[in-house]
Parts: sequence; C-alpha cells; structure tokens
Amino acid sequence: MAATKGGDKTKELNFVHQNSILCETVAKENRCQKIFTNYGINPFRKIHVLAGKPNSPHDTAEGEEDPNFLRIIERANQEPVKKYSSPQTESQEYGWINTPLIEHDKSDRRLNFHHQNTSITKYMDIAWRMKDQKEHGKETAK
Repeated sequence: MAATKGGDKTKELNFVHQNSILCETVAKENRCQKIFTNYGINPFRKIHVLAGKPNSPHDTAEGEEDPNFLRIIERANQEPVKKYSSPQTESQEYGWINTPLIEHDKSDRRLNFHHQNTSITKYMDIAWRMKDQKEHGKETAK
C-alpha cells in the first residue's frame, strides 16, 4: 500500500533517449550561437589600479593619448538621449522627448485658467483662516 501511494519512482533511465536529448540540445545551442570576435576595451573599467612609483622614469613618462579610446570614454559618459536616437528600454521611453508639443502662451485664455478671487471668495478665505487659527489655538491651550 505504501509503494503505490508515492507512485513508482524506480523507473529505469533510458541512456539512448537521454543521449539523443542531449545531442538535440547541443545542436540547438550551436545553431543560435554567434561567435564574437570584435574585442575592445571596456570603458567602464579602470585601467590603472595602482599608482606608479614617483622616482621611476618608466611610470612617470607620459604616453600618447589614443583618440579612439578617448572617444569611446566620452560616449560612455554621455546621457542615453545623446547616445541613441530612440529609447533602448521601456523605462527610457518616459521623458525621452522632453520638449513641449505646443508653445505655452500664458496670455491665451483657452489654456490658462488663473485663480480669480471675488469679494465672496476673499471673505470666505479669511473666514476659514480665522476658524483654523481658533481651532489651533484651543488645541495648544489644552
């Protein structure tokens, strides 16, 4: 009864099938792989970790600057908007185009609804302020 409850876990492995599955997996991986042969310097990694010796002529000699390397470093330090013509991720889509779609004209009354006070609204504004001051005064007195 206990053997049937857990199921039959003593199935024998078929090594021929396992090998064919492995061969098929390797073939699929090889089909999708692309060999990368264009290597370069990582601009985000520091080249000189340790400072040179101050009295050594070898360490203090100034070398020529590589303009290609300087261009790569400069590009790596730029903002994504300057590096790429379109956003590379979904998160970059927010704020990518930050120029307004239309010019903002404050004199155009169709788009600007300024706060306007009348005599009634001025009165109620003062009344609410006085009420708040009285309530806060009572709370601090307690």
